[in-house]
Amino acid sequence: MVKINELVNYTQQLMQVECFKDYCPNGLQVEGKSDVCKIVTGVTASMALLNAAKQAQADLVLVHHGFFWKNEDVRIVGIKKMRIKFLLENDLNLMAYHLPLDAHKQLGNNVQLGRILGITAIDYVGEANLIAYGYLAQAVTLGEFVQRLENKLGRTPLVMGDLNKMVHKIAWCTGAAQGYFDAAVGLAVDVYISGEISEQTMHQAVESGVSYISAGHHATERYGVQALGEHLAERFNLKHEFIDINNPV
Repeated sequence: MVKINELVNYTQQLMQVECFKDYCPNGLQVEGKSDVCKIVTGVTASMALLNAAKQAQADLVLVHHGFFWKNEDVRIVGIKKMRIKFLLENDLNLMAYHLPLDAHKQLGNNVQLGRILGITAIDYVGEANLIAYGYLAQAVTLGEFVQRLENKLGRTPLVMGDLNKMVHKIAWCTGAAQGYFDAAVGLAVDVYISGEISEQTMHQAVESGVSYISAGHHATERYGVQALGEHLAERFNLKHEFIDINNPV
């Protein structure tokens, strides 16, 4: 058991929250019970996840996508009202880490995805060092790499590029990071991976010669929050359960 304030203070320092200018508050977003014995982690604080966390007898829900996003309606109405009402009625804490969880060098979404795909990260660049790049141990065709990715993530990606092309140097950024494609092209990589894709991305891939893989926003961001949950559970002797709410996006 650990006090929620102690857990929050530790995690804020671990995630180096002060280093990021983010689109939402990082840390404790909704306060519940003061004592935490079990953490449930998930990608997004949807009602499906909150209900599952209650069933799992969690004291804390830890997510990558929480509440109170920049430029959204600040009123507590509709879906937001239902979610917050549920948390308060069930005395559940909600913690969320967005960009700090993407970028963390040991626990983050980017480094965890790289490990899963067998890419050795050599550096991080761009805004808040959110773009990772590195090398496969051995060059493979784009088609072979795409098959590996599909097997690991359990999701068929959308691919822009010649499947027979050999790939070795790879850049990636999880989630909705297609806007960083030009920066990845500047790194002279063979392929760039992100979660989502925009209309212009196809043309950028064709004209740059750098292949693009849209592997799924949800699918690419399942691993950082799991790693953080496992770390906190080990550090404070807590129970931890990751609950994956399916999302095809």
